[in-house]
Amino acid sequence: MNDASDKLIFALDIGTRSVVGLILQQKQQGYHVLDVYSLEHKERSMLDGQIHNVLAVSHTITYVKEHLEEKHGPLTTVCVAAAGRSLKTKRAKVDLDILGKPIFDRKSLLHLELSAVQKAQFHLAHEGNYVNQKVTDYCVGYSVIDYRLDGEEIGSLVDQRGETASVEVIATFLPKVVVESLISALQRSGLELEALTLEPIAAINVLIPQSMRRLNVALVDIGAGTSDIAITDLGTVTAYGMVPNAGDEITEALSDYFLLDFPDAEIIKRTLHQNEEVVMTDILGMENSYKKDEVIAPIQGAINHLADQICLEILKLNGRSPKAVMLVGGGSLTPDLPEKVAERLELPKNRVAIRGIDAIKGLTFEQEYDATPELVTPIGIAIAAKESPVEYVSIQVNQETVRLFDIKKLTVGDGLLSSGLELSKLYGKPGMAMMVKVNGRVVSIPGEHGTPPTLKKNGEDTELDAPLFHGDVLEVSKGRSGKDAIATIEDVLDEQPSMTIIFKGEETIITPMLLKNGEQAHLNSDLLDRDVIECQLPQNVEELQTSLNVINDFNSTNPITVYINDQSIKLYEKKTTIFINGQEGSLTSSIKHMDELEIVQEEQKGLTLKSAIEKLYDLSHREIIISFNDEPVRLEKEMYDCMQDKKTISLYSPLKNGDRIQIRKKEQISFIFQDVFSKVNIQRPNDQQKKPVILRNDEETSFSSQIHHGDTLELRWVDLS
Repeated sequence: MNDASDKLIFALDIGTRSVVGLILQQKQQGYHVLDVYSLEHKERSMLDGQIHNVLAVSHTITYVKEHLEEKHGPLTTVCVAAAGRSLKTKRAKVDLDILGKPIFDRKSLLHLELSAVQKAQFHLAHEGNYVNQKVTDYCVGYSVIDYRLDGEEIGSLVDQRGETASVEVIATFLPKVVVESLISALQRSGLELEALTLEPIAAINVLIPQSMRRLNVALVDIGAGTSDIAITDLGTVTAYGMVPNAGDEITEALSDYFLLDFPDAEIIKRTLHQNEEVVMTDILGMENSYKKDEVIAPIQGAINHLADQICLEILKLNGRSPKAVMLVGGGSLTPDLPEKVAERLELPKNRVAIRGIDAIKGLTFEQEYDATPELVTPIGIAIAAKESPVEYVSIQVNQETVRLFDIKKLTVGDGLLSSGLELSKLYGKPGMAMMVKVNGRVVSIPGEHGTPPTLKKNGEDTELDAPLFHGDVLEVSKGRSGKDAIATIEDVLDEQPSMTIIFKGEETIITPMLLKNGEQAHLNSDLLDRDVIECQLPQNVEELQTSLNVINDFNSTNPITVYINDQSIKLYEKKTTIFINGQEGSLTSSIKHMDELEIVQEEQKGLTLKSAIEKLYDLSHREIIISFNDEPVRLEKEMYDCMQDKKTISLYSPLKNGDRIQIRKKEQISFIFQDVFSKVNIQRPNDQQKKPVILRNDEETSFSSQIHHGDTLELRWVDLS
């Protein structure tokens, strides 16, 4: 060991096929690789980058560790990476009703964004039909896809007015189980986790420095079981992805076609990129020699499939072809793969390249290594874990201990997300809205908006985007719920209509009638949910009298009460007549703007049974009109037999208060010719030699014959001779 031993970095790349251990030494101008040792797993204890057999993996780690310790002394701490394939991305959208309350300050906007992130987190936890699945994923970052106001995309929601504000985010999560299985395997090998990074971040850090990340570049780490993808753009890593296709797919194709044992097929695959001719022995013991092209041709289908899957995932993550693609990892040496990726992404061939350790700036080696791409990720893990480690942060949220991964700049919002508190439930609920109907139109009256939660960090007020550090204590109190909606009739009415009526010679402005649930109300009447409000101008005289407040002027005076067949009837000594624009009308007559209304009251000389019956049954007698000698004649007959105190009375008998009358409708009422003579005067001629002849509709008839409404009757005097 040398004096710089305290600066040694021990890193492990725990892959699907093998474990690679590295010893690096940090120098002033970069890093120096002291040692590299790789060992394949004895069994398939890893699947798609995830540890499935902790014991088997820990045995491999122990062997690698002990091999390196022989040269470099005891190794107790290690830097490792979580596979990029473990990262999960999820999109989610949250809507917020902002009617009557424009958004927003930055605090409210951030709350909306974090609510969307938590919605994505919950969706992720409940995928796969797991009921009541707990949130077991750490959010390691999110990006806002867009803001929308009433469904239209908008640049910012701050101080915007509308009905609905929404935000859609894409969030990235790291499952806790990935880290826990890594830690378990390390602990069984006598190692303590010094720092954690993410494999895509590790490779990007050494190949794509910060200054290059403004370029839209895809980095593809092709291992044995999976191909990890990371996308950079606009100065940051914008997306991570994985496809479960990689080098093993090519090895299996070789094994199937040439009848090779899988390890032998793996050796042949690795030599294809540097040998023009290969010799292989199949499982039958037959040894054959093939040219490179003869080996590649049968596996073109597998190579095409691998290229297809990688390119589809790149396009899915990036939305378009990137400017360039970097390939690392042992699987990147697959024959013709760079050309096929360039073809599918419609890129020039020189924009897709395999990058080896020679592309890592400021890196020196203790011994010479081939400039292959296999060591890019392991070296990147060591450097990234040292320069950008992911550390644990422990905080308190409402007296509960919460641990977070310090993958990015942590905020109070991150602490709340990791605590499992539902942010949407921390905001005070809005008060109950009220729905009323105004003139047939439904009007919604919103309740008061709730207040945001109260946040304190270490006893002081804080914000969701405030930085969070190890040991911080957060206290969260739910916001106050808003009050239920309250309103009066005046609050829900638009400008009230009016009309003018000429009454008693003066112009009078008529205001609308206000009815609440069918009963008269006032502008300051309080409203309740589902109330029905009607605000209408009077449509007829009866409705107008309420607005004019002259109900008595429309009614007759000095009433008496009589009883017809035990039914009470009120009669008035004064008769009221309504005139509209000079024409006689009634209470049901319609009224409109600028109509002239006049009320005339007349004394009635006497109240008779006829007026009482007509008020009760409309008609007291039957009448017909006929023509007699070319003059109209009206004939009337009483329709009822009337009795008072068992005595017969006529329709014209006078009435007094309290009289009780029994009436019965006559069974048959008919008119005969003779009835006419009670209404007309007949002048007999002086000539005694003339006799009368009566005609009905130009036909001779008799005095007792029936006549009907509209008949034409005549009386003629003819000579006896």
